[in-house]
Amino acid sequence: MVAAYINRIGTANPPFDVHRRFVDFAPSLLSAESTRQLFHRMAERGQIDHRFSFLRPGLAEACIDTEGFYQRGRFPDTSARMAFFERHALTLAAQALNEIDFSSFKDEVTHLIVACCTGFYAPGIDVDIINRFKLKPTVERTIIGFMGCYAAISAFKLARHLVRSEPQAKVVVVCVELCTLHMQEIDDLEQLLCFYLWGDGCSASLVSAEPAGIELQTFYSTLIAHSADQMTFRVGHQGFDMMLSGQVPRTLARALPGCIGSILGGRRAHEVGLWAVHPGGRSILDAVGAGIDLNDDALSCSREVLRRFGNMSSATITFVLKAMIDRKLKGLGCGVAFGPGLVAESMMFEVAG
Repeated sequence: MVAAYINRIGTANPPFDVHRRFVDFAPSLLSAESTRQLFHRMAERGQIDHRFSFLRPGLAEACIDTEGFYQRGRFPDTSARMAFFERHALTLAAQALNEIDFSSFKDEVTHLIVACCTGFYAPGIDVDIINRFKLKPTVERTIIGFMGCYAAISAFKLARHLVRSEPQAKVVVVCVELCTLHMQEIDDLEQLLCFYLWGDGCSASLVSAEPAGIELQTFYSTLIAHSADQMTFRVGHQGFDMMLSGQVPRTLARALPGCIGSILGGRRAHEVGLWAVHPGGRSILDAVGAGIDLNDDALSCSREVLRRFGNMSSATITFVLKAMIDRKLKGLGCGVAFGPGLVAESMMFEVAG
């Protein structure tokens, strides 16, 4: 049976680091002084230093950015946010594709998979990529939408199926997310701590049968019962209403021990050397580590990505894989990411070089 490999990974972020400005601005949305102080304490413990956006941070007290996109009393509606996404998403995708020298093999591409849960328009970014890089009009396109943070694993699963059924296929997977587009003007600590996590980023990967890079071995999906209300996305009047409950870490810590054996194909956690766990937040990484009894070093790549970029939804897990490649790590690995459902999507992989 033909094996499928991630041959190349490229990543990109917008130019502006907005994290510190958000941490300074967000407490002004909270009415109670005690809640503002709690926000600061939790932000200090969040282990995030940087998050990036196309919005340039501003100094005006009533605005978070120089454009006035987020201005007290005048946060943008959904239409304005989607127009912003359409204006910038292709730029970010092109940067990530350039990182894998896309133009050098673009004429060989047979399939394009785009994962995104933060912006939509039609004709969409898949068509824009084809036109921008002058790909063949026969390239087969698939959009994976609204799956949230685990969508990259779903995209790699589909890419593996394509390569195994068509060994000559060259599949490009793009995960592009502008999460900072969906901040809300809201007097709610849990929601503001959710916005504290989100950053913008894009990954681009080439998947083919060429035996180089990361071999995609097996995939496993599990829907965690009685948890559907803990992570939700809905289209609202002022962007996407993205809700992440504080119960999620406890739910994952409780559920993972029962399914980790199936995820690992009967292996024990200590038999797996590499762990690409989606860094949905410090508390989620802590819960996963505790739930499957991982040592601190096992999650170092995930924690590095969280610290440097925040949670970029679907793009994040690929940033973790790239961090492993950059560190020249090799061996058997497990990737796990979580999203609405709650769903845990996972894959076993081997970094061969």
